Amino acid sequence: MHDSTNAVQSSTASRPRLAELALALGGFSIGTTEFVIMGLMNRVANDLQVAVPDVGYAISSYALGVVVGAPLISALAARVPRRTLLIGLMLFFALSNLASAFAPGFWSFVFLRFLSGLPHGAYFGVAALVAAAAVPITERARAISRVMLGLSTAILIGAPLATWAGNLLGWQVAFIGVGGIALLTALLVRLWVPVQPGLPGASARRELSALVKQRVLFTLGVACIGFGGIFAVFSYVIPTLTEQAGMSEALGPLALVVFGIGTIIGNLVGARAADRNLMRAIPSILLWCLVVQGLFFVAANFVWLGILFVGLVGTGIALGPAIQTRLMDVAEDAQTMAASLNHAAFNSANALGAWLAGITVKLGFAWSTTGLVGAALAAGGLLIFYLGLRAERVATLTACRCSETGVD
Repeated sequence: MHDSTNAVQSSTASRPRLAELALALGGFSIGTTEFVIMGLMNRVANDLQVAVPDVGYAISSYALGVVVGAPLISALAARVPRRTLLIGLMLFFALSNLASAFAPGFWSFVFLRFLSGLPHGAYFGVAALVAAAAVPITERARAISRVMLGLSTAILIGAPLATWAGNLLGWQVAFIGVGGIALLTALLVRLWVPVQPGLPGASARRELSALVKQRVLFTLGVACIGFGGIFAVFSYVIPTLTEQAGMSEALGPLALVVFGIGTIIGNLVGARAADRNLMRAIPSILLWCLVVQGLFFVAANFVWLGILFVGLVGTGIALGPAIQTRLMDVAEDAQTMAASLNHAAFNSANALGAWLAGITVKLGFAWSTTGLVGAALAAGGLLIFYLGLRAERVATLTACRCSETGVD
């Protein structure tokens, strides 16, 4: 490990669990705001006087904010101490969510959702680095997974609870609640995450170097493609089970809860597998996703079997800690940029999976075909992973030959 990482590790090792709790709470607030809008579309559309499909612009705007904010903030804040950066990101996130609740019109709401998305990737990236630096190198993925539990808990509890409150008291309540949790996170980070000095030699140029590192790009490619299958299924899971399996709409919340439970299980199991053997865990998780999502095509014809497979699809979140750990290994001096881009990649996967699945449904294929789309994306992730390994071997072999011949 780098000397800078060792310094961070010694400064955080005294109370890593409290620090992880504070960081996970931030993930809970981010996950809640990301997913709650899907359950409040009707209320937002009525209050802001637009068609329900138009609210999709707010969802896309948030995702665009994540993709733009991750590299931008990582580069501009390269020299900012990590604790200070985390507090700043949470304060900005809190203010933008509170402002979303008081947006005067639809397009101002869409713009504020874009602003809310800007801190998303950078926060998770920096939080993962802080958590991983506080534990032995053989436990990094598990530390990252504990921070990521905030996101999984948001899927299981935060978003459904905020949706219920928003539909009962007004959609604005959901965003006010998220803003309040983000403010609490900033306070707890200030209290529980020890001061961490800026990394020696950190600069925007050094962080941007991650964008040209071959192993970083291949790893991000695995996340962009391989992770998309989860969202291909999840984005349409309720209409799939109601239209094709005949599930009662009253069971819809149960299906979402089962998905949330699956993400928690996958997060914990995947992290342990990544700590044991990272380069075996990544393709194994992708193969699991391929099989489970492919079988969803059949399971979606039956209510209870379909609900079970919704949970199994959710376990694919196991890829998250593994990819984050891999990026830490290959990013060299551009750790913050690479870690932040991981969540931009996952949001790209979200958009890609939902878009491709939507196309298949619009073309007249069965709703359960979303599972086949997911399986195809998992297969694509596997292909990119092995192409990356091959390129890495070729580069290593070439470097060895050059060193033997004395060629620079």
